[in-house]
Amino acid sequence: MKVFYGVQATGNGHITRARAIAPKLKQAGAEVTYLFTGRPWENLFEMEVFGDYQWRAGLTFETKAGNVRYIKTAFRNNLPAFVRDVRTLDLSRYDVVISDFEPVTAWAARLQGVKTVGIGHQYAFGYDIPKTKADFLGSQVLKYFAPVSVGLGVHWHHFHHPILPPIIETDLDPATVQPDKIVVYLPFEDVNQVVQLLKQFRHYQFHIYSPAMLDKRHPRPDHIHVKQLSRKGFQQDFADSAGVICNSGFELSSEALHLGKKLLVKPLHGQTEQLSNALALEVLQLGQVMQTLDGPTIEAWLEQSRAIQVNYPDVAQAVADWLLQGDQTVDKSWVDGIWSQVRRIDA
Repeated sequence: MKVFYGVQATGNGHITRARAIAPKLKQAGAEVTYLFTGRPWENLFEMEVFGDYQWRAGLTFETKAGNVRYIKTAFRNNLPAFVRDVRTLDLSRYDVVISDFEPVTAWAARLQGVKTVGIGHQYAFGYDIPKTKADFLGSQVLKYFAPVSVGLGVHWHHFHHPILPPIIETDLDPATVQPDKIVVYLPFEDVNQVVQLLKQFRHYQFHIYSPAMLDKRHPRPDHIHVKQLSRKGFQQDFADSAGVICNSGFELSSEALHLGKKLLVKPLHGQTEQLSNALALEVLQLGQVMQTLDGPTIEAWLEQSRAIQVNYPDVAQAVADWLLQGDQTVDKSWVDGIWSQVRRIDA
């Protein structure tokens, strides 16, 4: 079976989900062509699992200090190039076309009349799930950014709809936890501001992963470690950490829950998905939320918060099997069977 798999690469969450599914498809004998968009080609790293993948510029979002800047986003994206890429992407020879919120693949498939399966968190928003108050631009992005024929949404709860649990690499190795070790991943925030905020908490070791460089003019406290993006390095620090401070993206929060890390999230304002994720974490009592980078909230979380662990099954394998059976319809009994394997452990 030949599969075309488009992945939005603006953040790492979509790539992480594809990493979990890729080896399952390969083991099943599928011939998969991957396409990544939304991030400069030279900024993609540790992509060996995807083989000889394709790249296009696609569409991305402009952010500053934790907020989406819609006007700058409009000027940053090259719409004529996007339209050209959509029109020239030939999907006719593939048996299955997948989009993880990747717009070039989704719109090319729509123009060619090709059935497309959407796999990702954003496709859960087609159902009645916890959402923040209506934001016209944000809701339109979720609806039209990467439209598909069949949406296979994932979330931390099914909310009585055919939504799957998170798709993560469930073979992540737990390690002996260092109670004072906190991993920080806030790529949409100013890393210098983050360092200034955390320097007061000297009884903790903060490992900050950032796409931006730290301003050398300001001294870095010894208990704060700023590191470049690295999947291997991040996983090593993540494994024995006690907690995670991150934006309210879906995949990292899911991995933190799976390994029982306490979780503090700060949503990217102007992005409906992240704001709604923060709301869902509060509704489900899975983590804590700060709407701004806030010292007192961080202090209370560090000293008082307890971890919640949610063991997720191998959803990636279930999805790969479902894809390769050829009949891409979402059966409620199949979804219910997967959810029956989820176990929540409150510390």
